[in-house]
Amino acid sequence: MRSYDLTPFYRSTVGFDRLFSLLDQATADGSPGYPPYNIERTGENAYRISVAVSGFAQGELSIVAKENTLTIKARNPPMRPMRTATRPKCCIAASPARAFERAFQLADFVQVKNASLENGLLHVDLVREIPEAKKPRSIPIAATVQAPQVVDGSAEKAAA
Repeated sequence: MRSYDLTPFYRSTVGFDRLFSLLDQATADGSPGYPPYNIERTGENAYRISVAVSGFAQGELSIVAKENTLTIKARNPPMRPMRTATRPKCCIAASPARAFERAFQLADFVQVKNASLENGLLHVDLVREIPEAKKPRSIPIAATVQAPQVVDGSAEKAAA
């Protein structure tokens, strides 16, 4: 893959640092792939993020929605004791799970509705709710429009 150096742009622009950082992250080969996740559209304004979190208990996961960022964190699971026939008690790792932090950028007006953990998958349901004031509205066009009445003669004085 071709690599682009955006360093000269950092020196000659002001206020675009975040844009160039996002471009650097998008073109980076070493993007984190753990844990695997899937984003699916479940409705016209509904989405679901599914993250593979097998090996983590519900208490070891945290979901934080702040401004337009959704962050999912997991801390290392503690060593869990396991009893076997040959060894009465020993400590082993329950799974090869490792701590992670995954952040998702959310569009405007996207809100987290709920989250659930089932069969090693963390499901986060999102809904885009646009306020009525921001929705486009249709303006009816009248066939005849009366010209506005001039109350004082300021319009005639301004024209003269």
